[in-house]
Amino acid sequence: MFKKSRLISWLVLLLSLIALFLSAWILIPAPTMPLLVLSVGAREICPWLLVANTILLVTAWLLLRDSGRRLALTASLIGLLICGWELASIAPAQAQMENAMRQELGQDYLNKIPAEALSQMRSTPFAFIDSFRGISQGKTRHLEGVSFNTPAGVDLSMEIYQPPEKGIYPALVVIYGGAWRSGSPKTYLEFNRYMAARGYTVFAIDYRHAPRYRYPAQLEDVLASLNFIRENAAKYEADAERVVLFGRSSGAHLAMLAAYNSNVLPVRGVINYYGPVNLTEGYNNPPRPDPLNIRAVLDDFLGGSPQQLPKQYEVASPISYVNNKVAPTLLIYGSQDHIVEAKYGRQIYQGLQKEGNTAVLLEIPWAEHAFDAVFNGVSNQLALYYTERFLAWVVNTGNGL
Repeated sequence: MFKKSRLISWLVLLLSLIALFLSAWILIPAPTMPLLVLSVGAREICPWLLVANTILLVTAWLLLRDSGRRLALTASLIGLLICGWELASIAPAQAQMENAMRQELGQDYLNKIPAEALSQMRSTPFAFIDSFRGISQGKTRHLEGVSFNTPAGVDLSMEIYQPPEKGIYPALVVIYGGAWRSGSPKTYLEFNRYMAARGYTVFAIDYRHAPRYRYPAQLEDVLASLNFIRENAAKYEADAERVVLFGRSSGAHLAMLAAYNSNVLPVRGVINYYGPVNLTEGYNNPPRPDPLNIRAVLDDFLGGSPQQLPKQYEVASPISYVNNKVAPTLLIYGSQDHIVEAKYGRQIYQGLQKEGNTAVLLEIPWAEHAFDAVFNGVSNQLALYYTERFLAWVVNTGNGL
């Protein structure tokens, strides 16, 4: 009996320390890429960690009587407080986001979205239960590996997701991230399916990677995909007059360049999730800590430093193309991002505002880079709620280029 009790004590203590270790990454910036997974993930599974810490706290209080009791209780309580801080931050963050949307799109912006479209959207910015049960995506049709270009012998293809019923739908072009060096259009399937089920034809496109292919190869591939979509819109049930570009990280960078500096296809709007906008400043002032080694990434992408290639950095920076004729833009950044700092989102937002453009900036106070990696995570629930409303607003109001 004594041995069994001792084993239970050690197990509860071990689990309490593990839960605290994971919870601590909600606050700790990751110094390396492997640890970035923990830093991103802990923030997004915070409700799971809250429940785990609560269960372990109660278990330690009720069952432990030895010297490990105090340590287990302390560990669980600290973990609980960390998780509680993040969850308590949701309501004020959501209020700020709602205010930003209404301030820029109009107090009545939701009235401009068809009732049928609104009825299919998430009804609340954050649902605690969805962190556990997931977010329903709905039925879609999926066309795999549709080839759209073969530059330098590289076969580029796209994944196409369509609503369950045949028709003509607004087009959402999704561009993945990966520091321009890696990635695939097959990633983030949940998001693509979710949007397709709610009335969009989603084109998740591919592009060539650095360092073998340097800029502007990536932008050329994005433009080639838009040209393909324009020419084949009817075939794939897309409305070529209602196109929105969506990108994550380096994909958001390419989406902004294509939307702001191209006439290949009319663009109604662009959605930027944590994308770099000023490459010169990003190189000269890397984040601290810098888990990705930003300078090495930009060297691979552009072929050198800003001192060596000042013009290349300028033409590859979306902020260089901010004028009074760019498409409405939604910018979503994590305030704790240590890959692309939120200050760059603020920088381009201010530039867009100054030029009289429609731009909405939403910041998630606790979020790191790639905050939407967990589809039903805390940050993505908020981002998804406002993304689908901005998207529906922009394709139904006639705004854009």
